[in-house]
Amino acid sequence: MRLLVINPNTTASMTEKIGFAARGAASPGTEILALNPAHGPVSIEGYYDEALSVPGLLHLIQTTPGFDAVIIACFDDTGLDAARCLTDRPVIGIGEAAYHFASMLANKFSVVTTLARSVPALEHNLHRYGLSARCARVRSSEVAVLELEHPGSDACTRISAEIGRAVAEDHAEAIVLGCAGMADLAGRLAAEHGLPVLDGVTCAVRLAEAMVGLGLRTSRLGGYAPPPVQKLRATA
Repeated sequence: MRLLVINPNTTASMTEKIGFAARGAASPGTEILALNPAHGPVSIEGYYDEALSVPGLLHLIQTTPGFDAVIIACFDDTGLDAARCLTDRPVIGIGEAAYHFASMLANKFSVVTTLARSVPALEHNLHRYGLSARCARVRSSEVAVLELEHPGSDACTRISAEIGRAVAEDHAEAIVLGCAGMADLAGRLAAEHGLPVLDGVTCAVRLAEAMVGLGLRTSRLGGYAPPPVQKLRATA
């Protein structure tokens, strides 16, 4: 099984971190191919960055052969619907995967993300996925995405403090980490706070393996029907 894991931003160090987390979660025999576009924003923090990152994401799907499923490793689930139009292989957003896992582990979960400008996009996705009633709150830690790439940063301490507030104020029973760049923090924070802390990258890998193993494909009817050939050529 070969999983294409795409970090839609252009920061290679984050792609390496995501690939490491994905390989740690993968079953024996699963190959992880972690890529990022050559062009686009260095981080995705809100609607504007999302829009800029979609062309590079779609280009990688169109030009990378031989994958069994795609994982979009941005917690905003950037370009998810458009990506599903390009392939009948399963396409999984790490946000959607983590939300579903959390909803099966706890009555209420909170999300701890990066900057406040990212909060509305995540709230919108939760409503769209039918899971807003299961989420107590989407919280901002005010940690910029690229701070997570700096070894000397106090980002983990600030994220941990926000988790503490989510437990005390939201009565959250589980925490979803709202950024792919937090993939290496989940185990440490779960042990520190004594509750499930979910990273979307690892959740998406396991979900992708299950869907491929069951032989499931994305529907070609309705909204996920493939685009006309002339439009595919225009964006390739």
